[in-house]
Amino acid sequence: MATPKIVLFYAFTPLADPEAIRLWQRDLCDALHLRGRILISPDGINGTLGGDLPAVKRWLRSFRSYAPFRDADVKWSEGTAVDADGYSADFPKLSVKVRDEIVSFGAPGELRVDERGVVGGGVRLTPEALHELVAERGDEVVFFDGRNALEAQIGRFRGAVVPDAETTRDFVGLLDSGAFDDLKGRPVVTYCTGGIRCEVLSGLMRSRGFGEVYQLDGGIVRYGERFGDDGLWEGSLYVFDGRGSVDFSDHAAVIGECAGCGAATNRTANCPDASCRRQFVVCPACVAVPCSAHAA
Repeated sequence: MATPKIVLFYAFTPLADPEAIRLWQRDLCDALHLRGRILISPDGINGTLGGDLPAVKRWLRSFRSYAPFRDADVKWSEGTAVDADGYSADFPKLSVKVRDEIVSFGAPGELRVDERGVVGGGVRLTPEALHELVAERGDEVVFFDGRNALEAQIGRFRGAVVPDAETTRDFVGLLDSGAFDDLKGRPVVTYCTGGIRCEVLSGLMRSRGFGEVYQLDGGIVRYGERFGDDGLWEGSLYVFDGRGSVDFSDHAAVIGECAGCGAATNRTANCPDASCRRQFVVCPACVAVPCSAHAA
């Protein structure tokens, strides 16, 4: 019986020939019937892939055989299903592309990486170390969400600061505007889904005068693996595949509010209007409500 799996991975490391990496990964994933999305730049690789467990394991062995990727952060989760040919039901296709940035903050000139990762980023905190920091510093600690605001609507760390960002590219402008300058004297813990966005964000914050900046190592995914819903996290984790969101336990809080009726929900959906590219938090009953009603 097929065992559907999804891997989320990234590595910040100098890559002399991103196009060669693209061709290798495209051909490897094609041969193994894997679907998902991989972005490659001169600064590293970022991706998520789904398929049958044996195929994903073969991909990982090949991936780690390349020295710069040997220590890449790779996280596993359960997929929804795979078809008779081993293709994941959670991704419509395979996309492998070269970009200026593997996380689109719109500031490729600011990012510096070496063989150990991002240069000048925040101090890494394991989930256990995060709890120690909160126990020691209490309400002084600020959780700073490094994701799009929509993602935070269905799940976030308790009391987190959630910037009004529709895309990752909004963060640089928000930081430069001075909107969060009042946090510069406090311990700030950046977090995101798997660790990659907050790794870049923590460096952007440090270069703008935030003196005590941390990043949650492995992101929400790693935290959820360790503490589930019995720690500082509340709600569901938004994911960029067919699952939509994932829960860490059978007692996850439902903190999202339907844009149509206000009911509690952890579901998101694209606006049904063909002219609209936005997503909303919606309950099943309101999923077909027009965009104008959601935005009201």
